[in-house]
Amino acid sequence: MTHKLSQSICMVATVVLLSLVTSTSQLECYVCQNQPDNKNKCVETVKTCDFNQDQCLSEVRWRSTPYWSQTDQKQYFISKRCATRLECEEASEDRNRKCDRIWYNDWNCTSCCGGDKCNHFVTLAGYSLNPSELLVLIGTLLTTIYATYQREARDLPLA
Repeated sequence: MTHKLSQSICMVATVVLLSLVTSTSQLECYVCQNQPDNKNKCVETVKTCDFNQDQCLSEVRWRSTPYWSQTDQKQYFISKRCATRLECEEASEDRNRKCDRIWYNDWNCTSCCGGDKCNHFVTLAGYSLNPSELLVLIGTLLTTIYATYQREARDLPLA
């Protein structure tokens, strides 16, 4: 009875420890605004996000240049920032209406991801494993291995 109790306590302690570790770590995202490409500032500037920001948001816009030109040329503008899950959901809904990628239209496409510096590349459809999900997976695996080892050690005859 006490062995099962100690296993339960160990499992609860592991889950609590993992939740404390994941709740205190903050996400890091690349940040830039209205850059002409995904170089320099967009892959060198990193920001530690606020506690409520759990996503990195990337936005690619195709539109006319902000200054007047005779040919009215179009250009890419890339922006990256920290965001909340709600902001990403709203951007995703908006993207369905504005992300047609037709060269003669102005368009705007966004993508969100949930891992440290996961917005390095502008993929517009990427997903990465959230660090807290990874830690819970590792904790569960370690707890299972420990429990199996304890069970086998208990069943071995003494020499």
